[in-house]
Amino acid sequence: MKWSELKVHTTNEAIEPISNILHESGASGVVIEDPQDLHKLDDVTLFGTIYELDPSDYPDEGVYVKAYLPVNSFLGETVDEIKQAISNLDKYDIDIGKNNVTISEVNEEEWATAWKKYYKPVKISEKITIIPTWEEYTPVSSDEIIIELDPGMAFGTGTHPTTVLSIQALEQYVKEGDVIYDVGSGSGVLSIAAALLGAKRIKAFDLDEIAVKSTTINVKLNRVQDQVEAQHNNLLENVELGADLIVSNILAEIIVQFVDEAYEKVNAGGYFITSGIIQGKKDLVKEKLTQAGFKILEVNQMEDWISIVAQKPE
Repeated sequence: MKWSELKVHTTNEAIEPISNILHESGASGVVIEDPQDLHKLDDVTLFGTIYELDPSDYPDEGVYVKAYLPVNSFLGETVDEIKQAISNLDKYDIDIGKNNVTISEVNEEEWATAWKKYYKPVKISEKITIIPTWEEYTPVSSDEIIIELDPGMAFGTGTHPTTVLSIQALEQYVKEGDVIYDVGSGSGVLSIAAALLGAKRIKAFDLDEIAVKSTTINVKLNRVQDQVEAQHNNLLENVELGADLIVSNILAEIIVQFVDEAYEKVNAGGYFITSGIIQGKKDLVKEKLTQAGFKILEVNQMEDWISIVAQKPE
């Protein structure tokens, strides 16, 4: 089978919504080429990634979001719909940058193997390392927690700054026996992390059926299916009260839509961890959290992304 590689030259802010558009259009895999990744090996930090990257693959500014679509009679129509959907993001005050879309053809063998170079074991917090299913990896410490992911499920590698910030917050605030709601679960990586950190019961909600399937597969892969239940659901609609912690790694514009519901659903003394927030939307989310009654405990930043940890007073 022949595949078409669709490349969008855009901004960091637009990565998540554009990726979602591509997934919904039938993309069988997404690759993010961010020039900031080229400098991560130069940073001396506590956590590290094994990269095999070619600088010539990366733009001088902005990012490339690449998707792979089967070459068929509907390809032209699909590409036109993708272009229109991306252009419509302007209506939501999302900076889409140059929004230059190009198409090239690749054969299946090249696509099936070449993208794996972007995905290696990554230590993203004090305890947690994420590895792809095909990689051999030996833990370096006795308390290291390993999460296996299959990025072929099209929801990323779990190493985007918004995900890293979320997992680092979970590592700090999850307690043994907690009940947790993961709103916008995607690959399920946050739910899996919470389970491996000791949470008793996690409900993973996503409006996208593909995400629910992806979460279910990755949950089984990590043997935490007794703790994590993936459900098709719109945010926290019709969800019962009683979460000890709610975590949500989605766009700021979506987070502010259900802050009041999160305050209602979480137990007194419980936490609301939000991520996926660009720098320019930080104050909007903080203000909404405070208005709902939450106390802001932490505001953390990685690259251009923000996460906020809030608590409902006792």
